[in-house]
Amino acid sequence: MRSDLVKRGAERAPHRSLFYALGCTAADWDKPFVGVINSYNRIIPGHMHLDSISRAVQEGIRSAGGVPFEVNTIGVCDGIAMNHPGMKYSLPSRELIADSAETVAEAHQFDALVFICSCDKIIPGMLMAAARVNVPAVFVSGGPMMAGHVFADGKWRAIDLSSMFEAVGKTVSGVMSEEVLEEWTRNACPGCGSCAGMFTANTMNCMTEALGMALPGNGTIPGSVSQRLDLAFRSGVQVLDTLARDIKPRDVITRDAIFNAFALDMALGGSTNSVLHLTAIAHEAGVDYPLSWLNEISDAVPHLCKMSPAGSHHIEDLNAAGGVYAVMQEIIGHLKLDALTVTGKTIGEIVPQYQVRDREVIHSPAAPYSATGGLAILFGNLAPEGAVVKAAAVAPEMQQHK
Repeated sequence: MRSDLVKRGAERAPHRSLFYALGCTAADWDKPFVGVINSYNRIIPGHMHLDSISRAVQEGIRSAGGVPFEVNTIGVCDGIAMNHPGMKYSLPSRELIADSAETVAEAHQFDALVFICSCDKIIPGMLMAAARVNVPAVFVSGGPMMAGHVFADGKWRAIDLSSMFEAVGKTVSGVMSEEVLEEWTRNACPGCGSCAGMFTANTMNCMTEALGMALPGNGTIPGSVSQRLDLAFRSGVQVLDTLARDIKPRDVITRDAIFNAFALDMALGGSTNSVLHLTAIAHEAGVDYPLSWLNEISDAVPHLCKMSPAGSHHIEDLNAAGGVYAVMQEIIGHLKLDALTVTGKTIGEIVPQYQVRDREVIHSPAAPYSATGGLAILFGNLAPEGAVVKAAAVAPEMQQHK
């Protein structure tokens, strides 16, 4: 085992004494050492419950015969960091997260890793680290936040963080009163989880499923429901199986996997930031993926879901409708079915097990929102190297301009 470098032989007696200080026993030397890299903190709503997720993961690791060691890394809440100088620190935090995760994994020679993440830059930072270290790894997120609800115009309406930015504009323009704004403020974000719409965090958690680096449900099971803890436990169990099969991140994050992730992104109409992050992850995995390929995917894959902020549905609705793999089942003819997952099964073996349960949330390819994908790459004199646009959220009258 890789961890033998820190626990075997007379020369490692000092190392073992430190492990004994941590509570290890003599029986642990024959077991795999699994790093649990957790981004738990009390400043990001999507991360404030990751301590409970981590406990479930560690219980899963122990039940499967491993020894878990929890370490932590930083995180930035893009919502709190928005509209002031703090936003300058958001994207650089991705590199710090990747570097810190790589550092602890290599310094302690873990045999395998479980990455616990939820929000914008943390997920891609950890995926980048996983590709660098390239030891068997499984990802599990804290899940999406539930939508908030307010009573407006004689009916209950689902709202989220995006609704709050719109509400600010309405209040400033005099359309909404400050009293109503305060009511929305108190109800838009009802608890733990990454913000309820198809923003960057939930897009990336869904992409992690499509990449094959997480178990089904990772992107859509709400953070506040018990199934999320069950998923965390099973992810801890899974990482030992992934280790036994010697499936490494670079075996999973291949050109085909990147293709599948972008295909799902087109069907979902996900965040434009997915392009920024998936290309960085591809680079760390040694995969060259030019932006021009994204338009080829977009031209072929229809746009099937309209999540907030482009539409009225939220991630909890997508979960109830069948989740990520149900969407992938609708576009299965466009997917690379031989792409491997951390379970040892291929996408082609897993996806057909899932079916759409709500056609209001997941449209069929015969009745898409658009015949082309929710994202597009624009090339021209203003952006000769390419620019990303969320076509799914662009009003029809704006799609041609002179």
